[in-house]
Amino acid sequence: MTAQAFTTLFLAALLLALSARTVLILRQIRHVRNCRDHVPEAFATTISLESHRKAADYTGARMRLGLIDALAGTLLVLALTLGGGLDFTHARLSAWFEPGGLAHGVGLLAALGVLGWLLDLPFAIYRTFVTERHFGFNRMTPALFVADLARGAALAALIGLPLLLVVLWMMDATGERWWLWVWALWIGFNLLALFLWPTFIAPLFNRFTPLADESLRTRVENLLSRCGFRAHGLFVMDGSRRSAHGNAYFTGFGAARRIVFFDTLLDKLQPQEVEAVLAHELGHFHHRHIWKRVAASATMSLAMLWLLGWLMTQDWFFAGLGVQQPGTAMALALFALVLPAFAFPLAPLMSHWSRVHEFEADRYAARQTNAEDLVTALVKLYRDNAATLTPDPLFSRFFDSHPPAAIRVARLRQAAA
Repeated sequence: MTAQAFTTLFLAALLLALSARTVLILRQIRHVRNCRDHVPEAFATTISLESHRKAADYTGARMRLGLIDALAGTLLVLALTLGGGLDFTHARLSAWFEPGGLAHGVGLLAALGVLGWLLDLPFAIYRTFVTERHFGFNRMTPALFVADLARGAALAALIGLPLLLVVLWMMDATGERWWLWVWALWIGFNLLALFLWPTFIAPLFNRFTPLADESLRTRVENLLSRCGFRAHGLFVMDGSRRSAHGNAYFTGFGAARRIVFFDTLLDKLQPQEVEAVLAHELGHFHHRHIWKRVAASATMSLAMLWLLGWLMTQDWFFAGLGVQQPGTAMALALFALVLPAFAFPLAPLMSHWSRVHEFEADRYAARQTNAEDLVTALVKLYRDNAATLTPDPLFSRFFDSHPPAAIRVARLRQAAA
């Protein structure tokens, strides 16, 4: 392939991804707006028209911000590649570090990360203090927002910089099969993060206290016993410090495995509804969804690293993306920038797989608890989180990791029957 041909292919992929995302977002905005004044029949007695309209407006606001974010991200990719941004950064760093050295490579990748962070920062501020506040969800103070930014930046530096250093060293020192070594390191790092996150990292951002409600604890422990699931702690997280949204999740594995409820979730749901939501999460455990996703991620990352190893040997890969200074770190930076555009067609496949898992977890919950309790819990969460009940079908197929509300509730009631 020639450099010019790859430039054309890259621009086509980038334009196609942006155009498709734009069309899908506009479809979502239009579809939700058109359905704004009519509550779907399945929810007519449980969700008010006022709540339904709020969800439609909230969805529209998030979609419009997402559209601007997508455009800004595309422009950044163009500026860094064909616009010469990476070459410029490479040249500036060469005044401080030896070109091609490990410090120079880490600096280049760190600069790329900082640029992405700076691009996302205005959107995060607007999302938190304008959109979320306007719809009554934000509880984040400016001081807490800045503190979260500082903690996140410190963690990124303490963990990310040494990891980048090791990766770049491996890519240069382990020969043609470097991608196998880097892949093994990456898998090990992710497994270690799963173990360390709940006990060492998450508490830096939130406070976790043991579940104090004895009746709910007994109900949950009985469910865990029926399902054959062993957790090493039931905790309540102070999610209300930042948001009014509610959630529950599993985290960790082995001795670090724990169940976490947002305090906002416990405030909104009855005990039997909390049990049903937890049964759904246990369904993911029963069907080994987490490990299936880990295996899929490991397979895809191995394929991507092999592809990067091949692209690094092709002059047209660098020249076609406007880079005049090829190298290990530069190849990694370019790959990270252009991969999302070429991988965009995989989005509906991954979303479909996720929705299949959600249906399986719902069926499991319907066997272990009262399906109607999960229905009422979901309806409350849809209402209180302002989740749209009427997504555009095509948008949903591409991007939604969970099934549309009406279809999900219908399946659950069918399972109960």
